[in-house]
Amino acid sequence: MTLTDRTRLVQSISDPGKVWDIIVVGGGATGLGTALDAASRGYQTLLLEQADFAKGTSSRSTKLVHGGVRYLAQGDIGLVREALYERGLLLKNAPHLVKNLSFVIPNYRWWEGMFYTIGLAIYDLLAGKLSLGRTKHISKKQMLTDLPGINPKGLHGGVVYHDGQFDDSRLAVNLAQTCLEQGATVLNYFRVMGLIKNDQQKITGVNAVDAETGVTYHLKAKAVVNATGVFVDDLLQMDKPEDKPLVRPSQGVHLVIDKSFMPSDEALMIPKTSDGRVLFVVPWHEKLVVGTTDTPIDSHSLEPVALETEIDFILNTAAKYLTKAPTRKDVLSVFAGLRPLAAPQDDSSKTKEISRSHKLIVSPSGMITMIGGKWTTYRKMGEDAVDKAIDVGSLKPEVSKTKDLAIHGSIRGLSWDDQLYFYGSDRDKLLSAAEGAPEGKEKLHPKYDYLQAQIIWAVRNEMARTVEDVLARRIRLLFLDAQAAIEAAPVTARLMAEELKKDAGWQEEQVSAFTKLAQAYLLH
Repeated sequence: MTLTDRTRLVQSISDPGKVWDIIVVGGGATGLGTALDAASRGYQTLLLEQADFAKGTSSRSTKLVHGGVRYLAQGDIGLVREALYERGLLLKNAPHLVKNLSFVIPNYRWWEGMFYTIGLAIYDLLAGKLSLGRTKHISKKQMLTDLPGINPKGLHGGVVYHDGQFDDSRLAVNLAQTCLEQGATVLNYFRVMGLIKNDQQKITGVNAVDAETGVTYHLKAKAVVNATGVFVDDLLQMDKPEDKPLVRPSQGVHLVIDKSFMPSDEALMIPKTSDGRVLFVVPWHEKLVVGTTDTPIDSHSLEPVALETEIDFILNTAAKYLTKAPTRKDVLSVFAGLRPLAAPQDDSSKTKEISRSHKLIVSPSGMITMIGGKWTTYRKMGEDAVDKAIDVGSLKPEVSKTKDLAIHGSIRGLSWDDQLYFYGSDRDKLLSAAEGAPEGKEKLHPKYDYLQAQIIWAVRNEMARTVEDVLARRIRLLFLDAQAAIEAAPVTARLMAEELKKDAGWQEEQVSAFTKLAQAYLLH
């Protein structure tokens, strides 16, 4: 039985008398960071996620580990300094998933070179010892060499700075594995349906349903952390139905196009678009991710949909900076994510001005809620949440250990040109498993190098339960090429059914559900 075996994990929550130190609700960046911090301090920790790890916002980022150049422009020095420090820790603790990436800002006006060079020198300075490289000014000729495909008309030169890049949902999977290794119990497809309170109206646990069996569990805890991102208000409503919403979701959309539009290993950063945002064109898994937007949204869902205005905005902005303008038919995948921004206390609708720093709120019932934040600072958010849980739950104080804790898969020296690099130290084990499986080394899809063994590995070792879990968040094909993902779904379902002992009906349901979902990632 492996650490990730679901039967064993469900069994571990079945004792009705057990009292957990901390129950974390939500399996995205914040929840996983909290569970890891708690478990590594020695607390009895349980994490429950209603869908899959990183199913929501945490798999839909711009794939950057950064201090936030935009926050520097807004004068939020504290947030930038904290994020740059955390960026350095992430690079140290998960080197198989995080790398140093050069970003180039094109200068189309004579004064921009000096302006951005000075501004980004401050960014480097704030990073201190954890700086990834110094900002420098480059000539027009160098620009055209570094970023083939960039529009040369009116170009004066460029400014190069350094930031981090990562694979968001792969980090989530590795964090879940690290939590298990540290003694936590983490379960996906477990939905919290209600809160348990004592006579003093203090929260003493949660009621949760296993989505796979329909069985309800009454789980006791000394502290409950609400780390559900854009869904925090759902849990707060269970606590106090009359409370005003704490989160104002903002939608960010990304388009994925072929790397031939800008065949470079460096990223393009457009510092000011027509709506005052920053737009990136970032190489990622041999494609380009172009985004993002910032659109206030009134409702939230696990599958947000890109608006036509957002798609047009990204294509129109990219067309100004690339010699070959991408069109709708060039878009391989479109994905939208919701940012869980703290709701403004006035009627401000400018979501780009709402702070991305995180806030902790403790309800009168004792529920600890984390709002705001971003992937880069997930570890600090987890540390802060556990510090608060020690107070609320009267736990024996222990210091945080995550600053120096290597994340599952951590290994240096793997080439990012290797298709399997993101498995880190698991890469060789996966290849051994591929040798042993009848079709293990066969391709999942003729256009891509994914191995069928990766599907089997995802079920056995990475808690994948559905075709979507694998194609969206374990190997990222849905985010890179939605049509190819649809074509790969039947083989994926067959391989998973063999592992999970499911029948032909399950396979059909899975392929049908995934195909329907993937249609939203295609531009019709």
